Amino acid sequence: MSDRNWTDFAQDALIGNYWNETASIMNQWYPQEANRPGENYYYWWQAHVIDVFVDGLTRTGDSRYRDRIDAIYDGIRRSNGGTFLHHYYDDMEWLALALLRAYQAVGNEAYKHSALALWADIQTAWSDNLGGGMGWNKGQLDYKNTPANAPAAILAARLYQCFGDEADLEWALKIYKWNKENLVDPETGFVWDGMNRLGDMQIDYDWAFTYCQGVYIGAGVELYRCTGNQQFLDEARRTSQACIARLCRPENLVLPDEGIDDTGLFKGILVRYLVELLRTAPEMNDVREVIRANAAILLEHGLEKESGLCGPSWESPPVLPVQLSVQLSGVMLLEAAEAINRLE
Repeated sequence: MSDRNWTDFAQDALIGNYWNETASIMNQWYPQEANRPGENYYYWWQAHVIDVFVDGLTRTGDSRYRDRIDAIYDGIRRSNGGTFLHHYYDDMEWLALALLRAYQAVGNEAYKHSALALWADIQTAWSDNLGGGMGWNKGQLDYKNTPANAPAAILAARLYQCFGDEADLEWALKIYKWNKENLVDPETGFVWDGMNRLGDMQIDYDWAFTYCQGVYIGAGVELYRCTGNQQFLDEARRTSQACIARLCRPENLVLPDEGIDDTGLFKGILVRYLVELLRTAPEMNDVREVIRANAAILLEHGLEKESGLCGPSWESPPVLPVQLSVQLSGVMLLEAAEAINRLE
């Protein structure tokens, strides 16, 4: 492997392959011809684009990333009908999280105000159905899942850390408590996806996604940072160990191929919050090994060295067309590997 900075290469390839200059957002497919007129607009993928630009800015200080954040901020609002509000609560949570990080990195007050406006709307997800918890979307408040709850807990905790409003900490604590009591295996710490999806009060025990482990870990880490309560960090550590045991292949620690569409983003989300766990618990060598092993596998087998593309399996070269969600996970992994190197 050469000394080339593959993370910078992947970031530049993301722009080169997916950026839509007219709309100021990312196309959903590469090559461009694979984008179909009228295809569903994946608003939440664009939020993760902001996140990876913040990663790049934080790592390098390069003003190009600042310009990219400004451009896509305006593009998302235009593409979403002139507003950042959305039907899906989890989607808004991702954008609020990304804009809060962008505000902290750049200092643009518009990002702060947009994140707070999103948070105000997100709070309407809470209902007494199923004993509390955040609903998945505005038309299905009685479907409660980890994707709508754990990121909301992360957001509330980070808002508290940033601005000091005690009400935000109260939100973070009650959301986390509901998620833990309803969607976390008390024996192992493994996190289930959701309950009552079909209106039958059942939990989707067979939906074993990397994403759910990542966001619950992230919520525990942020609440530990807010409170100093060791229990939150212990629960994050426990879930990370359950995740590695169940979802990583034992012989090489590779994370699973979870396919395309929304699930293409899931591994990147897990890896992002594993880094946050390592920032707080640097003694967790098993977490460090998972990130490094997957990054090495991606660079050796999964990253196409001419185009910068990668596929849903980090062990295999990409097959065209490649979705933005899948590509984002690969960029997140490379940024994560760089981040943990800087921790040492």
